Amino acid sequence: MTPRVLLVEDDGQMRRSTAQALELAGFAVEPLAAGEEALALAGPGFAGVVVSDIRMPGMDGMTLMGRLHEVDPEIPVILVTGHAEVPLAVEAIRGGAYDFIEKPFVVQELATVIRRAIDHRGLVLENRRLRAVAGKRDDVEARLPGRTQAMVDLRYRLRAIGASDADALVIGPTGAGKEVVARTLHDISARAGRPFIAINCAALPEALIESELFGHEAGAFPGALRPRYGKFEHARGGTVLLDEIGSMPLELQAKLLRVLQERTITRLGSNDPVALDVRFIAISKVDLEDMVARGRFREDLFWRLNVAVLHVPPLSARREDIPLLFLQLLREAAARHNLPEREPPAAFLSGLAAREWPGNVRELRNLAERFVLGLDGAELGPEQGARLADRVAAFERGLIAGAIAAHGGRLRPVYESLGISRKTLYEKMQKYGLDRRLILEGAEEEPG
Repeated sequence: MTPRVLLVEDDGQMRRSTAQALELAGFAVEPLAAGEEALALAGPGFAGVVVSDIRMPGMDGMTLMGRLHEVDPEIPVILVTGHAEVPLAVEAIRGGAYDFIEKPFVVQELATVIRRAIDHRGLVLENRRLRAVAGKRDDVEARLPGRTQAMVDLRYRLRAIGASDADALVIGPTGAGKEVVARTLHDISARAGRPFIAINCAALPEALIESELFGHEAGAFPGALRPRYGKFEHARGGTVLLDEIGSMPLELQAKLLRVLQERTITRLGSNDPVALDVRFIAISKVDLEDMVARGRFREDLFWRLNVAVLHVPPLSARREDIPLLFLQLLREAAARHNLPEREPPAAFLSGLAAREWPGNVRELRNLAERFVLGLDGAELGPEQGARLADRVAAFERGLIAGAIAAHGGRLRPVYESLGISRKTLYEKMQKYGLDRRLILEGAEEEPG
């Protein structure tokens, strides 16, 4: 993959001149006017460098760096700063910036820093690839952790689909992580360095929906003073995420089907088709087959999407993963808020495993945020309506799973901390179907 330089500069003249000079120095440069454009292009698979001015309207360079490092903390960000901002840039270096260049700068000096950053990024990506080949935890598992068979199967299918260019359908309940799956699918594909454009089909204004998606020519309707790219064209070479696809009006579904089949669009006010090189990923929390039966979703569109399907399981289908997942969410929340990690006791973790989670991972993430901020106080016991025997069994099973996760899979401190014998622990693990290998982070996984 060719290394690229994303140049973020709000001053048009400065942006053009710097881009031209860097291109003459041998770099593939994409000049961008705003930080939001860089966020759409730079994911964990991004093989390049981001060069950004610090002072910009809207999202400034420091904020952009923070947002990029939420996606991948090892994306090299080079900040361009004025003389008065040098102390701020030095502080940014401590916060994770790769380097900074003071204005006015010599292009050769910037080019030297960029080359070092590109070499560094290349080593990072190669190390990740080698870890994946060796069976170690890779980016896919880092984003979608879990040792249960449901998650092993999901990651296996995701990697298989990601290597292709096929459109995909992601199905799962609210909060289960469908958007994470879709973004991961984009980032492990050959389109990783191109735009990832998310469209919420339920939030598109009905009067402007076609203009938003397909674009328009000047004079196509009152107020259309200039031609405008639609979101589909803006995603050229990348991925379009169609969130809540079941909410799309039937009339627009017919037009989307045509786009999927012909890979062309026609802007409003034009008769000239425009070739479209994008991958579509649709997301749904509802049963599209049921919507087809009720006449609310086109059957031909359903079958067009129903080729590469990924089912994201709810937390209730992967209870053994909950303690481990919560620990990861705690680490992420602590880093996000720049706070020390709080170590939850084993009983706390076991309560999580026994609880119902209607909001799935989103609800668990919210609890991790509250826990890190010292605001936790949620009831962690099983649901009150369950039978006593079931509640006791669920609690015991969750307690053991939580203790195994808390002690890193070492069984001796588990049975000692629980006050039971080794033989009793093994019997209970067998009774509840607990496999230490399915709970441990970093265990070698086999495709299901």
